[in-house]
Amino acid sequence: MTINWHWIFAHTDQFWDLTKQHVYLSLVPIVIGTVAALVLGLAAVQWTWLHTPLLIATSIFYAIPSIALFVVLLDFTGLSSATAIIPLSLFSLSVLYRNVVGGLQSVDPATQQAASAMGFGRARRLLQVDLPIATPVILSGIRIAAVANVSMVSIAALIGLGGLGQLFTEGLQRFFMTEILAGIVLIMAVAFAIDGLLVLTQRRLTPWAAR
Repeated sequence: MTINWHWIFAHTDQFWDLTKQHVYLSLVPIVIGTVAALVLGLAAVQWTWLHTPLLIATSIFYAIPSIALFVVLLDFTGLSSATAIIPLSLFSLSVLYRNVVGGLQSVDPATQQAASAMGFGRARRLLQVDLPIATPVILSGIRIAAVANVSMVSIAALIGLGGLGQLFTEGLQRFFMTEILAGIVLIMAVAFAIDGLLVLTQRRLTPWAAR
């Protein structure tokens, strides 16, 4: 198999544009899913009766194939970024909800009682005690969802939503292996880069864990 290096160097601008689009479609759902998971997770920990129905709902989101949601949303959102962002946000929520609840439930009650005894109110204890302790668990879920999203955004190219998956569809149509390989390498690079940034973020937010 011969790689056409001339074609690769001639299309660097296209690679850059597709990579930016791919990163956007991957990260926006992570932000939305994280915010939603934090809100729902905090509610489920506060009112435990909510946990079971929320767990069932998020499990349903996880079970639905992303390509099916892409196709269904086409009638409502058309070939816009929302067609990819909405399903991937639901997927991110389904992954992160479990991590948020698990992380918050892992906080030692004795630690919470000590914080309350020191005069911490509920909101202050949440921000300065509970969430910092839960951060490693939450960020591990974010890493999983982020890398999965980078992969699933590639599927969006099948219905014309762009991203690096476009290199797959065009390469297959033309039986041009160089274009397909370029897409694989770039998607892997994006996944490794995002995961690396999240690892650095976790070390910055939880320096005690790094030590």
